[in-house]
Amino acid sequence: MKYFSYLCRVFIVHIMKRLFSFLLFVAVTATSFAISVGSPNQRIKLIFDITLKDSVPYYQVFFDGKEVVAKSEMGFLLDGDKDLKHGFSLNSVDVKDFSSTWMPILGQYAEIEDKYNNCVVSLVQNSTGRTMRIVFRLYNEGLAFRYEFDKQDNLGYFRIADEVTQFAMTDDHTAWWIPGAYDSNEFFYTKSKLSDIDATKVDGSGIGTNQVFDKNAVQSPIMMKTSKKLYLNIFEAALVDYPAMHLLYNRKKKTFNAALAPTPVEGVKAFMQTPCNTPWRTIFVTDDAREILASSMILNLNEPCKIENTTWIKPVKYVGIWWQMHAPGQGTWNYADVPNIKLAETDWSKLTPNGRHAATTENTMRYIDFAAEHGFDAVLVEGWNVGWEDWAGQWKEEVFDFVTPYPDFDVKKVTAYARAKGVELIMHHETSGSATNYERRIDEAFDFMKEYGYNSVKTGYVGRIIPRGEYHDGQWMVNHYNRVLEKAADRRIMVNAHEPVRPTGLSRTYPNLLACEAARGNEFNAWSVGNPPSHEIDLAFTRLLGGAMDYTPGIFEIKMDYYQPGNPCQIHTTLAKQLALYVTMYSPLQMAADLPENYERYMDAFQFIKDVDVDWLDTKVLEAEPGEYITIARKGKKYGQWFVGAITAAKARKAVIDFSFLQPDVKYIATVYADAKNADWQKNPKAYTITNYIVTNETKAKIQLAASGGCAISLKVATTEDLEKKYKKL
Repeated sequence: MKYFSYLCRVFIVHIMKRLFSFLLFVAVTATSFAISVGSPNQRIKLIFDITLKDSVPYYQVFFDGKEVVAKSEMGFLLDGDKDLKHGFSLNSVDVKDFSSTWMPILGQYAEIEDKYNNCVVSLVQNSTGRTMRIVFRLYNEGLAFRYEFDKQDNLGYFRIADEVTQFAMTDDHTAWWIPGAYDSNEFFYTKSKLSDIDATKVDGSGIGTNQVFDKNAVQSPIMMKTSKKLYLNIFEAALVDYPAMHLLYNRKKKTFNAALAPTPVEGVKAFMQTPCNTPWRTIFVTDDAREILASSMILNLNEPCKIENTTWIKPVKYVGIWWQMHAPGQGTWNYADVPNIKLAETDWSKLTPNGRHAATTENTMRYIDFAAEHGFDAVLVEGWNVGWEDWAGQWKEEVFDFVTPYPDFDVKKVTAYARAKGVELIMHHETSGSATNYERRIDEAFDFMKEYGYNSVKTGYVGRIIPRGEYHDGQWMVNHYNRVLEKAADRRIMVNAHEPVRPTGLSRTYPNLLACEAARGNEFNAWSVGNPPSHEIDLAFTRLLGGAMDYTPGIFEIKMDYYQPGNPCQIHTTLAKQLALYVTMYSPLQMAADLPENYERYMDAFQFIKDVDVDWLDTKVLEAEPGEYITIARKGKKYGQWFVGAITAAKARKAVIDFSFLQPDVKYIATVYADAKNADWQKNPKAYTITNYIVTNETKAKIQLAASGGCAISLKVATTEDLEKKYKKL
């Protein structure tokens, strides 16, 4: 009865202090208690309790009164047969509502609302006296929670053997998932029932499923749809000093368990030192799929910007020497065809060039000319530096030094030429997975960049990680990626990270993180079975929730047999869909990825890429269904101009576009880049039409999309001259 009396006192004090009992309900008996907290709109309800048998903390989630996450346990197993899971009792509960707004440096909105109900549950482990807080935040589109540990004498340095956080599903949902692999996320998504998950049967098409750590393992985020037409998504936010969370599915219990990428120390997943906290575990719950794509919850869960002066952080639209090395037979990264080269012992000037090296002075100047002529901000150059002869898959410590150009790349001449043309250059740092080598050389590499006026870097981590035993998704590498961001911020350098851990909203804290790859990009279409027609839609509901992706859209020469007769590879979209991706896939860093000569044959379609903004004042998700279609409208910061993108998967459909987001009583010219009537991603992918129409905020249009097709629309206020042309209404 003493425990009962204490809980009653806690309950009464908090009710009197807060004066909004609609947020918190605590039911207390002599042996148990339950805390219930609602989202601001009260559609989502959290129940927190402790089991009677083992005093294990657990939670449940309800949407409109129906259980969507069943009883799910929480806590940790520590090394040495210790735990932070059993034997807990309630210490205190604090519930508050929060509401604020903030302005991202770059983003999908000019202003972001951060509105949630916050519940802090403080627990004490009876046998050890250790304390642990679980902090819950409930938003209208989902909820998040994390574990926090104060500095305490009996819990200073500790090692996590496993995080036992569970996500118990209530049914055998339909899911979109990629295999659990700690060293790669470059898989296409599989759609299946949860009970049919088998990560070892997915064809990685160049990646290999030998990296999968368990047949029941998937990566977060995982997207799900219930039989009741609810949409669920499990992810994480603010991944700092902790391994990435994968998920291990238990078919019998219909439950996901957190599965952390391990360290090289056997039985240890993470090293912790109090005071500390974990990343946020997030669960989106909604009956409208559009809310997931429109949400800023992942960003909101990250710390505010830590960079004082952000005037140097700008959106970038670029071209570059890159697709030339992916399209068959067009170019190479390496200068010579000589294997087993040692970086420090090679006289590169004496090597015989292979004649296919793409990053030459002349070729780079050609790209600079193209960028300047068509208004692009920058040119990326890959393969400019020595070391590419012997790097892939070798697991060598020192392959690149990041400061030595090949003999046919005159960095001084190229830099001066770009500056005279008003074009910036993007540095490329491929580490070949040797993070230790990069950390030793990064100061010199960044000094070299600043000497030659490079303000952006594309980093790469292809291959197994050095130090040996570490994984791309492990705690050490997570800290490495973040150290690179911090160092880059100190030098005013923007970062485009490839092959990193997938982003979790850290671009709020470090907005110099313009974009990441961290997923299966467009290049897979050039030399593998490709990305299926639903891939870019699947990415929007998963990978893109954590931040911008450098997907490299805009490929116009769809079929690879254009370069190499008989080559079966191709882009799995129509040309019009490639245009629409600039709107549907958010990134303040967008590449016109194809070769300049290919754009020169389709300049009318290329006009959309030239016009489209990459940084936004507002975003409207007009239509969305996972695995099937997306239609998004965005208002650009540059000129306040609206753009619309609509894409579909393998099934042709009509995109329904409601233009009510436009200003009332104003007429606009809508330039519609659409699939032609006979367009088909396999048979006739380059068939497109460009038509001008008059639209207003009362216009509701249906536009036909081909199989794996799309449409892209640019809108501008109609002039008197435009109206005299008597364009048709859409």
